[in-house]
Amino acid sequence: MCESSHITSGSSSVMAQQQGNDGERDALISPQKASRESISSMITASFNFINSIIGSGIIGLPYALNQAGLPLGLVLLIAVACITDYSIVLLIKGGNLSGSNSYQSLVQSTFGFPGYLILSVLQFLYPFIAMISYNITTGDTLTKVFQRIPGVGPDHILAERHFVILLSTFLFTLPLSLYRNIEKLGKVSFLSMVLTLTILIIVMIRAATLGPQILPTENAWTFAKWNAIQAVGVMSFAFICHHNSFLIYGSLKEPTLAKWSRVTHISVTSALIISAAFAVAGYTTFTGRTQGDIFENYCRDDNLATFGRFCFGLSIITTFPLECFVTREVISNLVCSRNLSNAEHVAVTMLIVAVCTSLSLAYDCLGVVLELNGALSATPLIFIIPSGCFLRLSSGRWFQGENLIASILIIIGFFVMITGLILTALYPQDCSHGVEMFYCADANISVTVPPQ
Repeated sequence: MCESSHITSGSSSVMAQQQGNDGERDALISPQKASRESISSMITASFNFINSIIGSGIIGLPYALNQAGLPLGLVLLIAVACITDYSIVLLIKGGNLSGSNSYQSLVQSTFGFPGYLILSVLQFLYPFIAMISYNITTGDTLTKVFQRIPGVGPDHILAERHFVILLSTFLFTLPLSLYRNIEKLGKVSFLSMVLTLTILIIVMIRAATLGPQILPTENAWTFAKWNAIQAVGVMSFAFICHHNSFLIYGSLKEPTLAKWSRVTHISVTSALIISAAFAVAGYTTFTGRTQGDIFENYCRDDNLATFGRFCFGLSIITTFPLECFVTREVISNLVCSRNLSNAEHVAVTMLIVAVCTSLSLAYDCLGVVLELNGALSATPLIFIIPSGCFLRLSSGRWFQGENLIASILIIIGFFVMITGLILTALYPQDCSHGVEMFYCADANISVTVPPQ
């Protein structure tokens, strides 16, 4: 197992305690400088955290409301966000109790090597499948963007999803993934946030201009629907960020639980506001017709939606490297006993990106990927493992104080995971990849230019 368990600048990882000592020395030399650097690191960490949460999963949140019903869906979305916030702080608390500085070492110190292996599989599986979904989304969105260029038709190479995925991989995701320092992605994360806000505005505009022209489906405003558990899986996929927690915690100047709690609350709350607004705007536009990829609902000749597709595709490209950081860390922890050399770092990164790209070229149904990854990987990483570690390390009985909350989260987690997997297998989402919606042929609907 690698000696380091999170990635920082240079050729080796720096433990959080050492970072705290460095911060104290800086404060003795220049308190104002140390304070500015501390605030800057918190802002950068927040950008990275929000960017980690708001990935391709947000595109499926309108569909999650379609599964659960609008009112119940919003309640579940808020509940998932609150549980996410609580379990992230719980995770770092467990790390402090056990003296661990990574998710893997925390689980190993509490559940031994079998627990470490289970976590490693889950912690690798989630970001790995997420990267596949990012590539699928890139292929879906940017091909439609390129088709709006004069002279680029359906048979043009720029309209071929395989070519677009390969092009974005070589030009953007692979070079960004080769960074060794997660802090260097702070500006990229800020760009991704700006793009996500732009997408939110576009979806809200279309809710006001296109939504009234599309008749709601039957039972569009039903409070609850029977397959709400599948919606929880999609929401869990959208909010999972625990696999990045120790990485981002370690990037803080003088990392403390108080600072981490502030970063977590700000990041999760911001992500919840953006996600809820996006989900409601998307669902109210198309109601029961809402698909797993909301941009599949918009017409091809909708220029505003095309710009939104471009922004989302670029946002996904900038999120990809954060997930690659985690998958590379898990691999290095499992197969080596030292820090990766520069050559090994490049080789492992290229292998991860190559496998993800190959799988995304072979499979193109985003909705099923979101549901399965949410139920199989995200749910245990959010609900079960952080709570289990805290229960094992904390004193007192399981039904007392904070232990009771952790125990309830474990029960909920197993229920959501098992039920979600069964429902996804029995009632998989229909994949209508690339199909033009029937209302796009309606002459009464103007989508290219919003009504004046």
